[in-house]
Amino acid sequence: MLVRSQPDEIQDYLHDASYLNGGNAERVLFPETADDVAKVLAEATRTQVPVTVSGAGTGTVAGRVPFGGIVLATDKLDRIKSIFPDSAGGRAIVEAGVRLIDLQRAVESDGLMYPQDPTERSCFLGGNVATNASGARTFKYGPTRNYVKRLKIALPNGELIDLCRGELHADESGQISLPLPSGRAIHAQLPSYQMPRVRKHASGYFVAPGMDVVDLFIGSEGTLGVIVEIEVRLLPKPAGLLSGVVFFDSEESLLAFVQVARERSLANRLSSLNQGASPTVSEGSALDARALEYFDVESLRFLRQKYETIPTKAIGAIFFEQETTGSTEDSLMNDWLGLLERHHALADESWFATNEADQAKLREFRHALPVLMNEWFARYRQRKVSTDMAVPDEAFAGMLRFYQNALRGGDLRYTIFGHIGDNHVHVNILPRNDDQSANAWEIYLKFIRRAVEVGGTISAEHGIGKLKREYLRELYGEEHLREMADLKRAFDPAGILGRGNMFAEEFLDR
Repeated sequence: MLVRSQPDEIQDYLHDASYLNGGNAERVLFPETADDVAKVLAEATRTQVPVTVSGAGTGTVAGRVPFGGIVLATDKLDRIKSIFPDSAGGRAIVEAGVRLIDLQRAVESDGLMYPQDPTERSCFLGGNVATNASGARTFKYGPTRNYVKRLKIALPNGELIDLCRGELHADESGQISLPLPSGRAIHAQLPSYQMPRVRKHASGYFVAPGMDVVDLFIGSEGTLGVIVEIEVRLLPKPAGLLSGVVFFDSEESLLAFVQVARERSLANRLSSLNQGASPTVSEGSALDARALEYFDVESLRFLRQKYETIPTKAIGAIFFEQETTGSTEDSLMNDWLGLLERHHALADESWFATNEADQAKLREFRHALPVLMNEWFARYRQRKVSTDMAVPDEAFAGMLRFYQNALRGGDLRYTIFGHIGDNHVHVNILPRNDDQSANAWEIYLKFIRRAVEVGGTISAEHGIGKLKREYLRELYGEEHLREMADLKRAFDPAGILGRGNMFAEEFLDR
């Protein structure tokens, strides 16, 4: 097993896309097999050495930033072991270090699709599972959790377990009993909190009555075990795609358009499900957006650096995607154009695409803003101040106004963009200096508290990591954090894994 310890050799494994400074570790280990991972964990438990699991480094909440101990890098667990097409789509078995883009390219050659689409497609599948990653297409397809059929996990005691969905569940009281290959078992009590009523949620351990034990590890952020192998569900690749970036000169019209597009999409999906079809496999015959993405006026100002043809009177834009077939493409285009006309969109100045080359250009537009934001934070050497809250449908319009009222007319630059179909937009506050940064974090806390107040989540897709662990108190409170720590202790008695992720170490010192 490759081991690196020289400062210049391990520097890339001491940070991630959060820009949190100060990461340090004794060495970085590069296991090549599941057994290698298990041996590393067993030795770390025996010697009480902290272990930070490292994926591709694309995370934004400092989950992989180590503060002491060793780093377990999953880079060499990079094999796509098999792809199995079937009548419903198919499945694939991959190791944790396989990059999302590599899996997607591999399955597309078989006419299949793995639908997850976070902004950074160079992420590792293991990291996706550990954070229950999602993206624009989550509006239709749901998060990573919906596609995990089986996990192979290395536990802190050095044992390897295979968990297949449907085989093991919590009982009615929230107790879990997990049999181990050694003949022993792990007994754990789920936290007693109820998760927020939102479509996207990545804040703390997943909890639900009678839940599948597989779901406990999805979104656990490397605190319970190390994911080494994943079996995922695949879908048939859609026959065609219609996409557009549509501009509006009225925010009222834009929000009304989104509400109708969202409601019709969800209703058509439900109708399809009631007729016996899969909720995630569409024949492309009814209006059903797979993505609805928002860009506010400040976002458009930033994007004009690269896209001069954005209409000057536009105050906002929506990016949408709709799956089609050869026989429905024209009728669906007419449906969307009719919807846009009724909501007074700047349709003649908007952009539409039906072929792959033009669609790639629109996706590039959709992903350009996060890149510009990251360049800003790097230029001013400020830590990223970016919200990740999602709220229930009925609370979104008020939440958006709350964001705007807190920021408009102030000294701070900002942008508001993202997954409006799921009531989940990112507010990027852009400080130029330390004083502005302090102000930005005060505003951020106000946003956290309002999201919780209206029944939302503090992190819909990025996870908690180290940066948001104090804010998790706002969502669940001290007692429930202690219940989470008790759950972790059942799987990791020595507390070696992911120290500082999700909750402070003080919760484990009992």
